[in-house]
Amino acid sequence: MTQTDFPIHLTEKAIEMALLALEETKGEDGSHLRISIRGGGCAGFKYALNFVNDIDDDDIIANKNGLSVVTDIFSATHLGGSTVNYIESLQEAGFKFENPNARRTCGCGSSFSA
Repeated sequence: MTQTDFPIHLTEKAIEMALLALEETKGEDGSHLRISIRGGGCAGFKYALNFVNDIDDDDIIANKNGLSVVTDIFSATHLGGSTVNYIESLQEAGFKFENPNARRTCGCGSSFSA
């Protein structure tokens, strides 16, 4: 799989901030950034980002400018074409998902319905 085949786009800022977080934790939580969705949140699914060491055989994995990124098939079907960005403003700072597959999102942007 090439970098362009990975179903989720990460901006340069998102990659930079994830690499910084990985460096700060010294990889103690894991060396791969897992992008996934879970049931819950006020709209049905909530976005999840975490560092992991475990990769399943059917996971999709890519290297994005030195950052190992992984997602599962279920999440990829709901996040395909999405962009993960890192936003810094006076009101908030953190990772933000722009998901074209979301039919409805919550006010805070951390959950969606498919």
